Amino acid sequence: MMAKQGAQQRLDGMRNQYGTNYREDFLVGHGKAGPTDALSRQRVRIGHRRMTHEELQSFYAANQFVQNIIDIPAEDLTRNWITLKMKDEKLKHMIMRKLRELNSKEVFTDMRRYERLHGDGFVAIGANQSASFKLGDPLKPEQLRRIDYLHAFSSYKVGSFQVNEDMFSPTYGQVEMFQVNRRSQLGTQIAGTDDGYVHRSRLFHDQTRRLESDLQGQSVIEPMYDVLTVFDTALWSVGQILYDYTFKRYKTPGVEALSKEEKQEFAMLSDFMFRTEALAVIGENEDIDKVTTNTSGIKDLLDFVWEALAGASKMPKSVIKGQESGTIAGAQYDVLNYYSRIAAAQETELRPHLERLIRYLLICSDDIGGRMDPEKVEWELVFNPLWNVDQETDAKIRKMNAESDSMYIASGVLDPDQVREQRFPQYESSESELSTDSMSEEEMREFMKAARNRFEE
Repeated sequence: MMAKQGAQQRLDGMRNQYGTNYREDFLVGHGKAGPTDALSRQRVRIGHRRMTHEELQSFYAANQFVQNIIDIPAEDLTRNWITLKMKDEKLKHMIMRKLRELNSKEVFTDMRRYERLHGDGFVAIGANQSASFKLGDPLKPEQLRRIDYLHAFSSYKVGSFQVNEDMFSPTYGQVEMFQVNRRSQLGTQIAGTDDGYVHRSRLFHDQTRRLESDLQGQSVIEPMYDVLTVFDTALWSVGQILYDYTFKRYKTPGVEALSKEEKQEFAMLSDFMFRTEALAVIGENEDIDKVTTNTSGIKDLLDFVWEALAGASKMPKSVIKGQESGTIAGAQYDVLNYYSRIAAAQETELRPHLERLIRYLLICSDDIGGRMDPEKVEWELVFNPLWNVDQETDAKIRKMNAESDSMYIASGVLDPDQVREQRFPQYESSESELSTDSMSEEEMREFMKAARNRFEE
């Protein structure tokens, strides 16, 4: 009787903060949308994790997949570089040679890499001018003599952004000045650096993600922090499973009577003897078997983690894993979409910087043949194609095109000359991986002759 009363008292005492009796609450279910509903207690995390530049660098240095997410899009942005179309071939070669001397391809790659890691990427323009100047003064193109160097750096070197807040100014909302830290490793200020302010015209500034309330850009790592944490946890967990994937279990009487030291010595000897798949000789009352970790369902969990990482980074899994750059196999539409996104970034984000650099080179009085007006020189900057299909897919495409062309010719829709013009413009297939840029005139004629013979056969 006393036990029954005690149980009733404990049950009556189980009340939550709202005063609901546990038994009553249990009888009405889990309390949908109430205080006991686990789902309703979940909340979306508000605000993003702020990471210092040191934390970002440590995160990048410690994880190869983070490096792939940062580096691969930056490398793809400039991987196949550009083609400069000009009537003046001599001037074209001089400009391309100057771009190589400035290491412009590598510099703009680093600029985008810094932008993805730190939120902002910069390139310092080593302008040599005919008149003295301060870095805080706007760059005057008419005073340019030559461009001596290009140096990439991140917002790690930038202390503050000076924004134009005059709403009646044509540059309203734009950064006018950057306060750049130009101290040496010894901590001393470099001579002649004034107050450290640099005018925006003396820099190339790359910034693609910025919150409205912030001046500096946002690193791609910050919004991905939770996904990267889950990915790192999954990687560690798989490692633990592989380490203990299989172990042996040994049953023998009298283990309880062994001392601590004897158990330790016995375990060490058994681990040494049964580390490989060896024959075990045991007694009648002893038993040994092998226990394997059950990995059922782990593939689905890992696929979820990979999909979350790919979605957060806007990169296909195959690209994050390091697929050969620029190669697309059949039906890899996600990879094709990725390269289309890179191509769009080239046009909207990289093109303005490159065109501005080429204009500066044309204006320079002591570079590439003297001062020229960029508006009077006929030139066009074209980005080279980012991708091509693999050999197997390319062969299938060519076969289907050949079959289609044969049907068109047989039905009279097209004649052979029209098909030749479409498939082999200037006797060079746009669908082929073959490049004729380095061919001599004699080699080009032989190539055209062979292509015509193969088509007519």
